[in-house]
Amino acid sequence: MKIIQTPVRFYPFIGGVEQYVYYISKQLAMYDNCEVKVICAKQPENTPTNQIYDNISIKRLKYYGKIANTNITPSLPRTLLSENFDIVHTHIPTPWSSDWSNIISRIKNKPLVVTYHNDIIGNGFANTIANIYNKTALKFLLNKADKIIITQDNYIKSKHLQNYKDKITTIPNGVDSSLFKPNNTKRQKNQIFFLSVLDKFHKYKGLDYLLEALVYVKKEIPTVKLVVGGKGKLLDFYKEKTHELKLEDNVEFKGFLSDSDVIENYANSELFILPSISSLQEGFGIVVLEALSCKTPVISTDIVGVADDVIKTNSGIIIPPKDTQALTNAIIKILTDDNLKHNMGENGRKLIQQKYEWSEIAKSIYELYEELL
Repeated sequence: MKIIQTPVRFYPFIGGVEQYVYYISKQLAMYDNCEVKVICAKQPENTPTNQIYDNISIKRLKYYGKIANTNITPSLPRTLLSENFDIVHTHIPTPWSSDWSNIISRIKNKPLVVTYHNDIIGNGFANTIANIYNKTALKFLLNKADKIIITQDNYIKSKHLQNYKDKITTIPNGVDSSLFKPNNTKRQKNQIFFLSVLDKFHKYKGLDYLLEALVYVKKEIPTVKLVVGGKGKLLDFYKEKTHELKLEDNVEFKGFLSDSDVIENYANSELFILPSISSLQEGFGIVVLEALSCKTPVISTDIVGVADDVIKTNSGIIIPPKDTQALTNAIIKILTDDNLKHNMGENGRKLIQQKYEWSEIAKSIYELYEELL
């Protein structure tokens, strides 16, 4: 089975969709009868054009600017036409790569699978473009797709998916618990970890609200420390906000983190927080799964895919979006109760191993592919 994955970007670029494609591709490549190739934009630009990584064949194409968060790769149609494949798996919310995957799969009469990570929206003029796209090309894509995967049941409520319920299936995101695991290092007292790309598009991750909550947490826990992983065009903006809030001694911006550094920060922190504010933009929240796998309690909002399971297993606290007071209270509650931290950590690790291993997620996707061939 020759599988083509067409995310707009791929490893080592860090993002939820990129992580999703990497881990399912890695697992599928372990199957004796599977060959996996990823075709994506060449970002970061210093990455090789052609590469084999974890048995995944990667072809990176030169891109010429972006529309919203989508790299424009003019050679993508020709590249896809030249490929010999059995199935193509593309991803929303990134037009261009998904649209051309649709067109070429029709030309070659091959099955098309779409993972619908979240709705396509934008700010200002980008939102106008998004609305036009959603009424035209997105409808064409979803109509022609053979199967549509959503990563959480709530996505079925999207107005864009209402006419396609008969070909939608829910397969959640996952995590590799053999990589994301606690280490033997003692956790840093009162340390919180936050991880995201720091740009305008990812403001929905809620770092602004976390910084504002930290002002109040500091009054109760003066030694609280927030470690922020990730870089982007808003890094200086967040540093300035930290200065304005007089949190310089309580916040550390670490910039880009390697995979091993990310795991180390999960495992060394007492708490991980993802206070996402937009259900239209937030995908599943893979970072929450990664933290749970490292036995790190989490605080997140009720729009992330794993929210219900966090509540059911008592592996963290789920709050409403944009609620600074609830976020403040949750942080203080967890950081000041050692027994609670321990129990939440154990519960989180157990949840991951029982329900969210990438090997099981990839198996479900493989079985879906087989149904279409």
